[in-house]
Amino acid sequence: MAFSASITVALFDLDGVLTDTAQVHRQAWKDTFDALLARRLGEGYEPFSEDDYLAHVDGRPRADGVREFLGSRDISLPEGDPEDLPGDSTVHGVGNQKNQLLLSLIERDGIQVYPESVGYVSRLRAAGLGIGVVTSSANAEAVLAAAGLTDLVDVRIDGVEIARRGLRGKPAPDSFLAGAEALGVKPGQAVVFEDAVAGVAAARAGAFGYVVGVDRVRDGRHADALRESGADVVVTDLTELEEQR
Repeated sequence: MAFSASITVALFDLDGVLTDTAQVHRQAWKDTFDALLARRLGEGYEPFSEDDYLAHVDGRPRADGVREFLGSRDISLPEGDPEDLPGDSTVHGVGNQKNQLLLSLIERDGIQVYPESVGYVSRLRAAGLGIGVVTSSANAEAVLAAAGLTDLVDVRIDGVEIARRGLRGKPAPDSFLAGAEALGVKPGQAVVFEDAVAGVAAARAGAFGYVVGVDRVRDGRHADALRESGADVVVTDLTELEEQR
């Protein structure tokens, strides 16, 4: 697919678009939330599911994901502090527990990239487009380095930068708008690539020039949800865009 000549920048989510780390995130969230639910509710609790991940956690900053999921189960925790210990009974304690599990899984299993996505980014860069990564992950710098992607990225707006600047997380458009600004363009001059419903909604809310939904779930329902949230097109991998020329 050839984008309009007005498109000069491409903004990519990281987990699930460039790197195959969304599955690792899901596992870390599941282990964290299932342990919490078991402690609070006993043996009869309903486990954290794929649908829970997609509806409440995917694409959101870590603390927002904790609040959204626990709210869906009518569980309330005190906010606590970002420095809370993993496992503390606070929003930040739960989030830090998830991050500790995530890092241990990454250390054990490494980082997998989507080769077709890396090739696609390389071709966009060679064609002269500016490349940004916009992600809620606070571990983006380490993930990009481990995946060998650092040199492909001109601008990174990640969870650390979002917190430092007090930006609202996805589905608010703040982080994507910050990425466009850092690359010196207006939103209408950028195409956004997102696998999360919250991320697609953020791109649409920011009036970006084109929004590509990336459906790694491939169950039909997620593709529909991406379209309903504002994706102009939904693909299962980025090479489909080149086939649509």
